[in-house]
Amino acid sequence: MALSVALTGCAGAGSIGTSGRTVTIAMVSNSQMQDAQQLASQFEAENPEIDLKFVTLSENQARAKITASTAMGGGEFDVVMISNYETPQWAEYGWLTNLSPYIEQTDGYDADDIIPSLREALSYEGDLYSVPFYGESSFLMYRKDLFEQAGITLSDPPTWTEVAEAAAQLDSPDINGICLRGKPGWGELLAPLDTVINTFGGRWFDENWNAQLNSPEVREAVQFYVDLVREYGQPGAATSGFSECATQLAQGRVAMWYDSTSAVSTLEDPASSNVVGKIGYAAAPVQEKDPSGWLYTWSLGIPASSEHTEDAWKFISWMTDQQYLRTVGEQLGWERVPPGSRLSTYEIPEYVEAAAAYGPITLESIEGADQQNPTVDPVPYTGIQFVAIPEFQDLGTRVSQQISAAIAGRQSVEDALDQAQKYAEAVGATYREKTS
Repeated sequence: MALSVALTGCAGAGSIGTSGRTVTIAMVSNSQMQDAQQLASQFEAENPEIDLKFVTLSENQARAKITASTAMGGGEFDVVMISNYETPQWAEYGWLTNLSPYIEQTDGYDADDIIPSLREALSYEGDLYSVPFYGESSFLMYRKDLFEQAGITLSDPPTWTEVAEAAAQLDSPDINGICLRGKPGWGELLAPLDTVINTFGGRWFDENWNAQLNSPEVREAVQFYVDLVREYGQPGAATSGFSECATQLAQGRVAMWYDSTSAVSTLEDPASSNVVGKIGYAAAPVQEKDPSGWLYTWSLGIPASSEHTEDAWKFISWMTDQQYLRTVGEQLGWERVPPGSRLSTYEIPEYVEAAAAYGPITLESIEGADQQNPTVDPVPYTGIQFVAIPEFQDLGTRVSQQISAAIAGRQSVEDALDQAQKYAEAVGATYREKTS
């Protein structure tokens, strides 16, 4: 009971039913997950023997809590919201339940309908260990009306040089030129920043696991990002994450935002946005490497310690199949359909019409993202906006704290990267020892 109270105090914990077996679900409190919680009473009506208990957390809290709980194996959660970063690693450790046998026994689930790049990213030794709730890449969102008024055009894909020039031209006392994440966290600031580093020719490690965070390419990329957000970005940039930037653009306070393709559910929803129909969408900006967009999915898995795997899978399959997508569209609005998980989503006529401005570029970006070759020069790791090693949660968070401090003006980019290099070199040394 104390654990539930603590979780409720820092985020939200709620049980929908009171009748039978309880499935406890740890989720991130993003808008699509809030929609799922709203619709979950329909699942319970169809499955009266199952009660659902939701524990909702912010992104950084969720990553820390879910990782610690799953690693301990105490059976606290039956369903966990994870990603393509955790899934293959945790499957290798034996922390997750193999979902492929459950998928094969579920009529109509159709795993082949999952977008191939996501299916591969969530697999270990050929089996799926989590399934996508929604998938995303990254793209540039911009105010079409402001660009037209200023006579600004973008290449396809745009370059970061063009983005900086547009931000400078559009920045004014009433509207900021761009919004970019600056909030510390490997899944916050580093998500967009790492794609900038990649496309500028930088990398975290060379092929021999020598840290590269103070290389000329990384320095140029990080200095560019920090200067861009400090000169033309939103107030409080060093504490801004996805949610804060979504609000900035939706309320008409910024001219551009580079971030997740999933943001459209907020920007194109009249209930939450003042700029519906005014946003243009362009591929992730590039400098040297094209394409440069990230690949990420919030997916659902079952910890190996769960004592309710059958019930947990029943809920997961409900929340990730084609019918759920239609339910969201029909009951909540087609702009709120979780994007980027299934190919068939992009064949639903109502969704195709509603998503005409952003649907094709979202699918193209996700399909084109290549976790195996994220950088200009070869690297010994996979992952675009992260390095797919266990140490990256800690390493990435510490590096992000240094760069966020530079965004806040508390230190120089040079000092931030010199410290980041020391952190990365300590991690790289352990991998050099393993391969020597």
